Amino acid sequence: MYIDSSSGGYGWEVSHWSVYDGGAFPKRPRAHALQGECSCGWRGEPRAVDWTTAGDLPLGEYGAERAGECQDDWDRHLAAVAATTVPLPTDLDTLLQDVAATIERLGRDTPTAALKAARSLELIAARAAHGAAHDARGEDPEKVAAALGLNVGDSRALLARYGGWSHYG
Repeated sequence: MYIDSSSGGYGWEVSHWSVYDGGAFPKRPRAHALQGECSCGWRGEPRAVDWTTAGDLPLGEYGAERAGECQDDWDRHLAAVAATTVPLPTDLDTLLQDVAATIERLGRDTPTAALKAARSLELIAARAAHGAAHDARGEDPEKVAAALGLNVGDSRALLARYGGWSHYG
């Protein structure tokens, strides 16, 4: 959804499900269903939004249960994709899950510390993946994409980001 700022010829885009509540300012469409989707083409089951039982609740409150169902669909999709990709060593996968859980807990108490930790992970990832991106760039793009669980375009963009080159070139 595009929201025009009406004060300079620009606006911003919002795609979060909670904005589709039929609000009047700015005029917003009303969602009939929530549905997870992926850049690979996968779409989850549409989850109907029954506005007759929502009353005056905003979609952000009323739709939370439907959004949770979509999240469950998404989690199942990611698990299915992960099963087809190059496996991570078990100890590394466990470590990454522990780090993610720790940052989420930290975010509940100290959001800025959680953001600092997430930013540190970004820097570590960029440094650690630089050489791997250069090496993978010479491999078959279809095989790299499949190993990463991405489409070829997204795989190229990931390699470019970690390798430090333009994915348009």
